[in-house]
Amino acid sequence: MLFSYFASAIAAVISSATLVNSLGTSCSTPLGAGTAAATDPFWMQNIKHQGIAAFNPSPSSYQVFRNVKDFGARGDGVTDDTAAINAAITAGSRCGGGSCGSSTVSPAVVYFPSGTYLVSHSIIAYYYTQLIGDARHPPTLLAAASFSDIAVIDVDPYIPGGNGAQWYTNQNNFFRSVRNFVIDVTRVPATMSQGTGIHWQVAQATSLINIVVNMSPAANTAHQGIWMENGSGGFMGDLVFNGGKFGMWVGNQQFTVRNVTVNNAQTAVFGNWDWGWTFQGITINNCQVGFDLQTGGGTATQTVGAEAIIDATVSNTPIFVRTSQASNGKLGGSLVLNNIHLNNVPTAVGVVGGAVVLAGGTTTIASWGQGDVFKGTSATGTFTQGNIPAANKPAALLDSSGRIFGKTHPQYGAYAVSQFVSVRDQGAKGDGKTDDTAALKAIFAAFAGCKIIFFDAGTYVVTSTIQIPAGTQIVGEAWSVIAGKGAAFQNINSPIPVVQVGAPGSSGVVEISDIIFSTIGPTPGGGAAGTNLQVGQCPSSGSGGTTNCMAAYAGLHLTASSSAYLEGTWVWLADHDLDSSGQSQISLFSGRGILSESAGPVWMIGTASEHHTLYQYNLVNAATHYLGLIQTETPYYQPSPVPPAPFTVNASFKDPATWSGISAAWALRVTTSTDIIVFGAGLYSFFQNYGQACLTPENCQSQIVNVDTTSSVHIYSLSTVGTTFQLSVNQAGVINQSSNPNGFAATVTSWSQS
Repeated sequence: MLFSYFASAIAAVISSATLVNSLGTSCSTPLGAGTAAATDPFWMQNIKHQGIAAFNPSPSSYQVFRNVKDFGARGDGVTDDTAAINAAITAGSRCGGGSCGSSTVSPAVVYFPSGTYLVSHSIIAYYYTQLIGDARHPPTLLAAASFSDIAVIDVDPYIPGGNGAQWYTNQNNFFRSVRNFVIDVTRVPATMSQGTGIHWQVAQATSLINIVVNMSPAANTAHQGIWMENGSGGFMGDLVFNGGKFGMWVGNQQFTVRNVTVNNAQTAVFGNWDWGWTFQGITINNCQVGFDLQTGGGTATQTVGAEAIIDATVSNTPIFVRTSQASNGKLGGSLVLNNIHLNNVPTAVGVVGGAVVLAGGTTTIASWGQGDVFKGTSATGTFTQGNIPAANKPAALLDSSGRIFGKTHPQYGAYAVSQFVSVRDQGAKGDGKTDDTAALKAIFAAFAGCKIIFFDAGTYVVTSTIQIPAGTQIVGEAWSVIAGKGAAFQNINSPIPVVQVGAPGSSGVVEISDIIFSTIGPTPGGGAAGTNLQVGQCPSSGSGGTTNCMAAYAGLHLTASSSAYLEGTWVWLADHDLDSSGQSQISLFSGRGILSESAGPVWMIGTASEHHTLYQYNLVNAATHYLGLIQTETPYYQPSPVPPAPFTVNASFKDPATWSGISAAWALRVTTSTDIIVFGAGLYSFFQNYGQACLTPENCQSQIVNVDTTSSVHIYSLSTVGTTFQLSVNQAGVINQSSNPNGFAATVTSWSQS
């Protein structure tokens, strides 16, 4: 079972989730295989589009879905379609141009039918935008020979004459998705770096999916697939880069990358800076360097702090990983390599200048690390450039090739329009006001397992628990919202879920994509427009109080009989109001982030949980979990009040019973659990009661990760900010951050029980 007591103002953004062991469906005619004809376009093109932006100033006239051909784009490979595409994106007073920092009231899906779209300038993606191509026949975005902008797709333009200022604050550049494109920059002269596919400077709730970038393979090429100079991400997956100087040129606090192939580039991945990245399922063919990492910088010159790479195959590439500086017996950029297959790769790990740290060849690297390795309750780590403890990987976590299992984002490209059912056609309103509970329950009863349920764009208010049966496939439009409201969710002593997937004794698969689960406050038993949890009600001063600013009891609960594949999922309690002119901070309260009691398998790939009172991730009696990369932030108001306040300990939710000496939320807590693999973690504590003086002595909180002695856990590439102890055992601090400085963060390369 999966219970979800989803949090606050944009609390849980489900990009892609597959859940099993669910409520049974009574569907008499199962959905079966897709029936789209070979010549049919992607279902999204022809399905009726009647989604609304519920809190837009003009909801009746605002257009959520836009087909670029309706705005004059030709897609013939000859006509310059730049103006038409950007007109489709900007129509309707949307958030862009440098005068709007963020907004939730003007979402848009900008759809590209199959074709070749010639562009001479950047396609500029406004805030809260999905750019989606035909998934059956992906369209090509073809850069003209005269193309001279920063990239074919730009999600955060620089303001001319702005001394480096950009449209959006990079750490708050949320809600972006680009899917199903071939981006071709081969006409741009090879020597021009303007031959860049995507300028992707983003934060959470963002994704790049199913994209191919074709670049010049010339020896003097300056082309780049992705250019990312900063941000706070994020997830991307199912990407291919051909040619170019760099497949990916990336710098961002943290990111998860899954299933990426780079062919015939000079450098597959150039890492400029980070606190921690996880790369899963990487294929590199015929490049000069696989990963070229800028390392060794201090706090003022942050470089690549931590890189964790799992399940890679590298062929005919002279150097797999190259760092800019030698570590020389101390941490100067953490590196973890796990299950790396090398074919004709002479140097596995080297340093600029030619020094070889780890020889290559045709071989497999099982588990190797560079950095500080800790075991058990020892406070002293060992700097290592060599083999490190290997986690046990239960077969249930692996695919047939022995890699960590991965799943592409559900897009239903093989399905015909007739195999979908619209919730608005079946009586749900999605207007942010009408109680849609009865309508949604009737829709699930009638169509779960029979049709793919399409949540037209909108905000669907529910006043009691919505149960999602087995066999259900749900897809949203521009991040459709299901929002819990009312008395049923207001009893803090008897919390109930807004959405429940699962019942004892039933089984099946449920897929949920492009859905936001939210609440309309106060919902102590459950800041964007419509939540009643914005700066006007709940300013950071705390004048809104706790009762009226309680957003949720908990975020996500995976119960013992469940299994889940979560990708690009963000369980967020809002720390600022996305619809205020200054993105003002707010004080909201959500009791718990993600609780898993699942016996597995569970995959959490590119997930985050932020600002919940007691914990962000809590694994209790759990087994067979893969988590990489996880990201957290501690509530900004703590330690005022000290947890568990304003909530109380609830044993049925496996809350920590003892809080003596603990003044802030746990980022990760693991109790009586087995075979837990954490492959990358960025766990941050930036504030004490909204002040940041604690960052310099790194004591915004004393402890942040706790593992008990009965659990079998391996943690790799653990980076923390603002906490004295990076890891505790039985709630006693063990690893002090002072032992592991690594730029702005501190990094533990490997920790295991033994």
